[in-house]
Amino acid sequence: MTEANFMYYITKIVERVRIPPEMFGSKIEDAVLRIVRDKYERRVFKELGIILSIDDASITSEGVVIPGDAGAYYTVEFDALTFMPYVNEVYKAEVKEIVEFGAFATIGPFQGLVHISQIGKEKYYYDKKSKSLSSKAAKRTLKKGDSLLVKVSTVSLKPTVTDTKIGFTMRPDGLGKLEWLEEKAEKKEKQAPAEKQKEK
Repeated sequence: MTEANFMYYITKIVERVRIPPEMFGSKIEDAVLRIVRDKYERRVFKELGIILSIDDASITSEGVVIPGDAGAYYTVEFDALTFMPYVNEVYKAEVKEIVEFGAFATIGPFQGLVHISQIGKEKYYYDKKSKSLSSKAAKRTLKKGDSLLVKVSTVSLKPTVTDTKIGFTMRPDGLGKLEWLEEKAEKKEKQAPAEKQKEK
């Protein structure tokens, strides 16, 4: 299973922007950039994901004044740095919080949940004292700060990062806590010479 790079994109957006009269004293380009940043940055859109930053904005039309409106309208084009999580993509994540029903982990600017039933094929239990999730059968423990390899199972984008809901799973082979995956790989390497000798 291959790990996906974080889904960062540069997206070109064309927008009609209203400059209010109180900003007429400012340089138009500066006023436009301030307006589009206030409107878009750190907001989540279903088609784009989250817009992280807007570094430049170009005015592509003359200003238009509408009767009865003291503002002026300009067509503006700008590049936005966006991040979009997709279902079935695999990401590196970091555990930020352990709760009774699972582990909250982050990918890029988003936080998602690995439900306790999705940590592995073994049954896991919550330890309130150590604030960890453990499997007695597998002798494995998950705690805050652990690095994971997760697959996105569900995405529900909302207007803000905190309202957006993302579900992760680690049940498929090749996913899980990085420490577990490294241990499994080392064990497999040690077993390989013995298996070759048996074949001889």
